[in-house]
Order: sequence, then structure tokens, then C-alpha cells
Amino acid sequence: MLQGGLVRRAGAAWRLQTKAAASLPKDGLTLADFMPGAAPAALTGSSARRPQPMRKPPWLKMTNPNLTPEGAERYKEVRATIKETGLATVCQEARCPNAGECWSAGTATVMIMGDTCTRGCRFCSVATSRTPPPPDVDEPRKVAEAVTRWGVDYIVLTMVDRDDLADQGAAHVASTVRELKQRQPDLKVETLIGDFQGRKELIREVLESGMDVFAHNVETVERLTPTVRDRRAGYAQTMEVLRYAKQARPDVVTKSSIMLGLGETDEEVHQTLRDLSAAGVEMVTFGQYLQPTKRHMKVTRFVPPEEFDQWRVAGEALGLHVASGPMVRSSYRAGDFYKSIYKDRMAKADRGPIEVRPGSVQPAL
Repeated sequence: MLQGGLVRRAGAAWRLQTKAAASLPKDGLTLADFMPGAAPAALTGSSARRPQPMRKPPWLKMTNPNLTPEGAERYKEVRATIKETGLATVCQEARCPNAGECWSAGTATVMIMGDTCTRGCRFCSVATSRTPPPPDVDEPRKVAEAVTRWGVDYIVLTMVDRDDLADQGAAHVASTVRELKQRQPDLKVETLIGDFQGRKELIREVLESGMDVFAHNVETVERLTPTVRDRRAGYAQTMEVLRYAKQARPDVVTKSSIMLGLGETDEEVHQTLRDLSAAGVEMVTFGQYLQPTKRHMKVTRFVPPEEFDQWRVAGEALGLHVASGPMVRSSYRAGDFYKSIYKDRMAKADRGPIEVRPGSVQPAL
């Protein structure tokens, strides 16, 4: 009798699962449907399903470095040099989607002082630690040798935040710039640096190294800053760093970058542009935020290319030089961007004195 009851119950359970499977999508039942006490979603009437990741739209396509034989060869050369010297690049550590395009063009963004940051921003895939390994004292020479082999005329030098060091790594950055300039005096060097906790003497040390472009990213709008960035990276502090850099060296080009797709509003983005303009920033890049791993912030939406075009127009209306597009990153085609500003400066010089917008300092040539 007992055995017959068990058989009947087992048969009923089997028919229940079969009926559910017939009305489910082709991927069938999930593990949750077989957990004790769980009923298949198709039978409970619930439409809830496991959250699906947002699918990338067609305009978010990476560039294949093998489109031309020359590009493929240059890509391999840059990759081999990076591997041979042990250099860290933000192209790899931050999983930049433009690595193929930039490397095939013979340029890369070199990340110095290791591959481990002392801060933990929720959008960034660079490893974090309170006590990363000490910087390689021989790194400035290694970087200069690698860049010389690439034969480029523009290099982006970025860094991990090093709150564990007394000078935040400012002396190391300055030493690397001087080594690069000593080997290639005509080389243009962009330093994409941290905020050095807002300490002006450290910012000045980098500015006096001979670098050409001072870049520091605001990343997002003020409201989202505490959520997106590490608590030590404040919105007001970023603006003050950029403002001081322009005041301390009026001839230097200042630059910042904004990510879209994190939940910002149009008015907040407009305000960020106004704040950057008031801080004397000349160059701004807009790009689509892409979630690097499941542990990082999710994308709220994929911004279409036409909206990026609108932000370019809005920035240019404030007198800014703007690179804006879904795949644009802070160092994307940085050399071409710098040259466009230099030409603009020369044109304005030929026309005589220029009107300085409020909050900025007139750049010297």
C-alpha cells in the first residue's frame, strides 16, 4: 500500500514537471524548479525570471587590429614590447575596448607604479589593495626604452592611486616624464593622473616635469560620485585639482573625461560641463560605461551615438574641445586630439588676443 502511494505521488510529480516543461521556453527548467518546495514558474503564474544582462547594441563593436597587414604587425610589436618589459597598461588592466585600434596604430597608455590601486572605484577593473608592492625604481627607464622602440610622437602616461606612499607617487611620475623627454625631446607626454589627495605641492611636482597635457577624470556627475568613485575621490576635489593645474601652468592643456550610462540626467551632465569649463579645462571626452565584470556597477542604459553627438555640440558651445562617442575613452586618439587643440591655439594667436571664458586662464603658446 505504502509503495503504491509513493509510485502514484512520483507519477504525479513527473506529470507536473512535464506539463510545466511544455509551456516553458526552449531552455527548459532551471535548478530552482527542482528545489524542495519550489513550483515551476509556468505553473505558479509568475512571470518573474532570472535577470538577464543587458545586450550590447550593434554600435558597440571593437576594432579588429588585423584589418590591415601593417596594423596587425604594429599590434604584435606593441604587445610583444609590453610583455617583454613587464609594463602594465591601462589598455589591459581596465579592459579598454579600443586596445586593438590603438595598439595597431602604435600607441598605448602605459600605467606606472604597478597594476594594483589603493582605491576601489565601482566602475574600474584594476586590482585594489591597501598595501600594493612598492614601485619599481627602474620603471622610468623601462618605460622610456619601450616607448622609444614604438617610435611614436605621443604617449599617455597614467598611474594607479598610491595613497600608501608619502608623496602619492608624484616623484615617480615626474621622473618617468623626464626620462621620456630626455630620450625624445619632441615627444608629447600626457599624464592621466590621480588627485594626489588634493595636495597642490604634489600636483605642481608633476606639472614641472615637462609634461604637455594634464588629464584628471571627473568620471561622472556630482550626485553619482559617492556611488561610482572611491570615497576619497570627491567631485569638488577633482574640480580644484584641474583648476589649480591650469593656474599653475597656463600653457598646459587640461583634460577630463565623463562616462555615460550610470544613471545621470541631462541637466547633471550639462552642469558637469559648466563646472569643467569654469575650472579652465580645454578637452573633454564622453564615452559609454561598460561593466567590466559582474562585481562592478551595472549599466543603466546604452546611450545611442546621436546623443553622444549632442553632447559634443553642447561642450563645444562652452568653448571646449570634445571627443564624444560610445567607444571613446579618456586617452582615445589622444595625440590627434592634442594636435587639434594646438592648431586651434595657433589660429587664435594669428587672429590676435582672444576672449577668455569666465573661470579659465588664457593659455600661452
